[in-house]
Amino acid sequence: MSFALLVYVSAWFKRYYPAAFCAGLLRAQPMGFYSPQSLIADARRHGVVTREPDLNLSLPHATLEPDPASAGGVAIRLGLAGIRHVGQAVADRIVAERDTAGPYTSIAQLTERIQLTRPVVEALATAGTVTPLGPDRRAALWAAGAAAATRAEHLPGLALGQDAPALPGMTAVELASADLWANGVTPGVHPVQFLRTHLETLGALPAGRLLDVLDGTRITVGGAVTHKQRPATAGGITFLNLEDETGMVNIVVSPGLWQRHRRTLLASTALLIRGIAQTGQGTVSVVADHITPLDLTTLAAASRDFR
Repeated sequence: MSFALLVYVSAWFKRYYPAAFCAGLLRAQPMGFYSPQSLIADARRHGVVTREPDLNLSLPHATLEPDPASAGGVAIRLGLAGIRHVGQAVADRIVAERDTAGPYTSIAQLTERIQLTRPVVEALATAGTVTPLGPDRRAALWAAGAAAATRAEHLPGLALGQDAPALPGMTAVELASADLWANGVTPGVHPVQFLRTHLETLGALPAGRLLDVLDGTRITVGGAVTHKQRPATAGGITFLNLEDETGMVNIVVSPGLWQRHRRTLLASTALLIRGIAQTGQGTVSVVADHITPLDLTTLAAASRDFR
């Protein structure tokens, strides 16, 4: 009864306050079965807007901001502590200094006010936190090294290399790759959507269309591996989940298939899987019979494996 109540209350919050529900889960990480990337992707499919961390707007943890275009009228703003190399302590210092002395005007002023290491400054630039202040990510990353060498006791304006030359803008794939590296998530897109044309040429169906498939049909699906459930069940079955820009699909792997493709299943962050669709009661699973690695190149992120 206690677990049933938790499920009901969670479902109620997710239905009526989807942004707050997702932000709450992000603030409770690490936890649960799904990664932050999967949580944000699910929220996005339900109309919730997620925004990148911002040097002047973000708190250490995920927060909510008004946005009429987002489900429920609020969007999620990612926190600073989740950025690679930053962490809670540094994020607390950045926010405390901002609350005391006012907003930051540039990445150089940030490092004049707070002494930060070069990896932290570069990660902040890569995550897009200073983009609203003017320079795009590539220009901000160019200036990060020089800014990291700046100290409060130095004379202002003497640090060289902070003014970037004319640089090409970053493509959508490069921006998504930067988000995934720095934030661990891609707030506005799903990495697999960049492969959709390629997947269609391979005959792969998006997860969002699988409910239209008849039970027993042999199909192909492709996506990022979000998690693998190991060890196998008592019968030797292994379950894993693939995710694309339209949803998730549960994959059932037999003991024999696992042994034949064990190296691929353990090493690959994305897979192309052929199998038989099992549909019923509004859900779809695919009983795999053939597995091929799928290359996400720089957009690859490790799955969550449960043991």
